[in-house]
Amino acid sequence: MFPTPGRPGCDMANRILFADRAEAGGKLAERLTPWLGQDCVVLALPRGGVPVALPVARMLGAPLDLLFVRKIGAPGFPEFAIGAVVDGADPQVVLNEGMSHRIPQGYLETEVPRLLAEIDRRRKAYRGDRPPVPVAGRTAIVVDDGVATGATMLAGLQGLARQNPARIIVAVPVGARDALDRLRGIADQILCLECPHPFRAVGLHYRDFDQVGDAEVIAALAG
Repeated sequence: MFPTPGRPGCDMANRILFADRAEAGGKLAERLTPWLGQDCVVLALPRGGVPVALPVARMLGAPLDLLFVRKIGAPGFPEFAIGAVVDGADPQVVLNEGMSHRIPQGYLETEVPRLLAEIDRRRKAYRGDRPPVPVAGRTAIVVDDGVATGATMLAGLQGLARQNPARIIVAVPVGARDALDRLRGIADQILCLECPHPFRAVGLHYRDFDQVGDAEVIAALAG
């Protein structure tokens, strides 16, 4: 379910679409009402996806949990994603198309363990002793604040698929159409409210895009 992109020649790259993540989550929740009363679990990509996912979980009356995945930044340019790593018994690394030949030798061998250590820290900080919410046989609604390259979300979905959910739905307020297309092989349904063209960065479409802190994540999971 994609919106119609802007008219050719209409630069939407800097258009503000949402006041903040909470407003974006409320608008997503309105579009997800058909799943009200279904056996769903809402999974947020921490940390930015959590304030977006919270209104969705509340509207559906569904449990909120986290899908632990970390972006792999380019050497010297950490904000530019070259791929992502997802936690699990067998951690997976997903690289963006055309990036493998640009990665210096030994970079992933150093970077991936560092990212997995951060995932482990977050898991302990956010969940504590609580076990993850079971997803097997349930509809998993995966929420983030946006999709730029798709690598982080793709890695998360690949890990999630191993847990045998009945259905995977990706729900994001804003995203790049080509990045969302990468997810079609795993996601059963994709809900994206806005697909600006050209697409430059998720944060450009929020008035308030401040970093989400650990305390906000912990509070959201506590209900």
